Amino acid sequence: MFATQLKNELWKLAARKRTHIGFAAFVLVQLTILLLLQLPKAKRAFAQLLTSNGYLPGDYYAGLTLGLLIIVFTISLLGALYVALVGGDVVAKEVEDGGMRMILSRPISRLRLLTIKWLACAIYTFVLMLFLGVTSLLAGTIYRHGLGNLFVFVPHEGIFSAFDTGEGLYRYCQSVLVLGIVTQIITAVAFMFSCFKVKPAAATILTLSVMFVDFVLRNIPYFASFQKYFVSYHTACWVRTYNDVIPWWSIGESLAYLTGIGATCWIIGAMVFCARDFKS
Repeated sequence: MFATQLKNELWKLAARKRTHIGFAAFVLVQLTILLLLQLPKAKRAFAQLLTSNGYLPGDYYAGLTLGLLIIVFTISLLGALYVALVGGDVVAKEVEDGGMRMILSRPISRLRLLTIKWLACAIYTFVLMLFLGVTSLLAGTIYRHGLGNLFVFVPHEGIFSAFDTGEGLYRYCQSVLVLGIVTQIITAVAFMFSCFKVKPAAATILTLSVMFVDFVLRNIPYFASFQKYFVSYHTACWVRTYNDVIPWWSIGESLAYLTGIGATCWIIGAMVFCARDFKS
């Protein structure tokens, strides 16, 4: 019965138009980045970065490098938006439309209902990140007619690495899987706000505000000594899988930290939702 209810919730989620906005937006951003990379100045800047560090542009300016480049910029600009849009909508929208009263009139506990909805959002988030990873790699590979070697340069995380095709593809797939896990924290925060007595748009805006403020505070130089307390530091652990020696202990700490915050958000949301009166 639980699996059937989860399947129905996923179908309901798929039927909403805003669920598909993120997929379409990611494809549009990928095409835009690749079109801009056609410009001579962009090509020269990228080639100069490679040659100044002793790498041949022809070996690294290919599918793997471009795929990762697309992911980094897409996540920075749009990643939180479309995850928060769905997570903030899943409960608040049904309450606003009046469908929640009908659902709760049936023999199902509120905790069971919330668990099903949260799992549906978590699956959506993971699938969206996998979609971003697969389509970014596919777009970059088609654009440059091959995978090539992988060049990684993420200055704000202090990462500068290069890998051959086999190792690069393994690191790429590994990072996308970790990305699908760490973005669950955005889903958890949005889901918590969705359980409050607010409009769906307000739940989304509150989530984006929390994530944006966290990101800004983390990047203030005076707060560098305690940046490990910020969520954005731990969500960036997916990029650290590109270190020459992967710091699995540090990544595990980040995942545990995010899991704790996500569980706290779920508990707060469940407490608020279970205490609400839907009869009036």
